[in-house]
Amino acid sequence: MKKAFIQLHIAVFLAGFTGILGKLITLNEGLLVWYRLLIASVTLWVIFFFQKKEKNVSFKDVVKIFCIGAVAALHWVTFYGSIKYANVSVALVCFSSVGFFTSIFEPLFFRTRIDKIEVLLGILTIMGIYFIFHFDPSYKTGIIIGLISSWLGAVFPIMNKMVLKRVSAADVTMYEFTGGFIFLSLLLPLYLKLFPTNYIFPNASDWFWLLVLGWACSVLAINLSMSALRKISAFTVNLTYNLEPIYGILLAFVVLGENKYLNTGFYIGFAIIIITIIVHTFLFWKKHKKPS
Repeated sequence: MKKAFIQLHIAVFLAGFTGILGKLITLNEGLLVWYRLLIASVTLWVIFFFQKKEKNVSFKDVVKIFCIGAVAALHWVTFYGSIKYANVSVALVCFSSVGFFTSIFEPLFFRTRIDKIEVLLGILTIMGIYFIFHFDPSYKTGIIIGLISSWLGAVFPIMNKMVLKRVSAADVTMYEFTGGFIFLSLLLPLYLKLFPTNYIFPNASDWFWLLVLGWACSVLAINLSMSALRKISAFTVNLTYNLEPIYGILLAFVVLGENKYLNTGFYIGFAIIIITIIVHTFLFWKKHKKPS
């Protein structure tokens, strides 16, 4: 359990950089995710080739993982879309509503009872987002896209947990990125027609940040979080990922100076989310604390 929490928090720390990278990379959200998946999937297949390990994954599981990859790709596209239409801070706070959606979806997938405490904590997070929206409606489009991203972000870790019972985390990651890349490659022509852009090819700076995004914040972070999923519930993983907004927002303040554009409503909502994280962490450790 301790090792799983360490892996999870390293993954969350790495994920905290992704929002900043969404601003630093000049490509639109569709192309940004497409290049991210390209770099990550090629890297994983190269690693697999040099390891020379046999893959004992059934065709049925590969298809399932490809579908999960498609959901993950849509989650990332909407996440970066939220950043482009609002800003890093608002998009990351919206991402924290993943806990609310997970508290509802996870019991439905695994046919277990809904935990009232988990639902309550999730609702508190939604309240935090409401304060931001209520006090500053100029971020309306970004918030709506961000909530869609959170909904998708709650679904694919739960689907991962079901597949991880039979397939290793490394294999799931490789096939998931590959499936997401194939899906987005098929979708991209239509996407670019609906949302045209003048920048299709990355410049030198974009390539540098894309490599950081593809290697550290994708391949490494996803592997660590899925390994943690073997020991920790999907709700706990997603709620712990609420630390991602904290890391990302602090970085946005320092690197991008976004604190100059945020009002009182944002800080009220942000405070509610921090309190939610603290309460959940306390309850989790109290529940799993070993008797002395």
